[in-house]
Amino acid sequence: MKKRKLGNSDLWVTELGLGCMSIGTEEKAARKIIETALDEGINYFDTADLYDFGENEKIVGAALKEVREKVILATKAGNRWRPDKSGWSWDPSKSYIKEAVKQSLTRLGTDYIDMYQLHGGTIEDRMDETIEAFDELKSEGYIRYYGISSIRPNVIREYVRKSHMISVMMQYSILDRRPEEEVLPLLQEHGISVVTRGPLAKGLLSDKMLEKVSPKGYQDYSEKELLEVLPILKDKLASDRSFTEIALQYNLAHPAVASVVTGASSAEQVRSNARSTKSQPLTQDELALIKKLSKANVYKDHR
Repeated sequence: MKKRKLGNSDLWVTELGLGCMSIGTEEKAARKIIETALDEGINYFDTADLYDFGENEKIVGAALKEVREKVILATKAGNRWRPDKSGWSWDPSKSYIKEAVKQSLTRLGTDYIDMYQLHGGTIEDRMDETIEAFDELKSEGYIRYYGISSIRPNVIREYVRKSHMISVMMQYSILDRRPEEEVLPLLQEHGISVVTRGPLAKGLLSDKMLEKVSPKGYQDYSEKELLEVLPILKDKLASDRSFTEIALQYNLAHPAVASVVTGASSAEQVRSNARSTKSQPLTQDELALIKKLSKANVYKDHR
């Protein structure tokens, strides 16, 4: 599988990454998904301390132990579980992040984290303090690089200005083109990579698309609009290839994108996503057609 450089780092990530949130807590089944990803050549694995109360990190770390030096391990911090696990609160403080990283390292069974990410963020946060925590963790050798997971343009802009982050993880798809105008050009200009999530838009951009349409719609698409545009997209672009291929290749077509992270609840899903990633890139004509048929969404909320 092809690799792309992550920002200005020495990390080369595969064009497809495995989002580990959906692998479940049954260790044998989860390990099968991760082993399939390795077999397909995937080297980028993304988890978070939030997932399954930290159990996800334990499973991922154990499954990757034998190949630790060959993979790029990413996790996240900032969401603090309440003691009774009834919910979590947002805590981007320096003291908490420096405590959280050590807990993640223990659960992952590793001495270092390749990519440590702030799991959210608001414009009201004390960003200088947060950035100081990440810079110290890097100099202390606990992490190799850091970034943020955010869809807030104002927050991203501040981290671009103030920090040494190398990547931003954000939602991006044919049905959610919000990053294109305001965020992707900014990050590309500064040599900061994008790691995308949600490329299949909750299954709407898969071959099961019409089964996934909800009365609530998706983003700023109504149910009626989805029922109209999805068949047209499929007919025009996916007559001889899967709709999943079109969706993943759309993300990979943007030069700011380093890797597309997809979740998987089965080994077959991993294999299908890998086939789609290894397929032919979209042509300029196909990209133009997608942009003509879909909405050029913009960020209205999440500032």
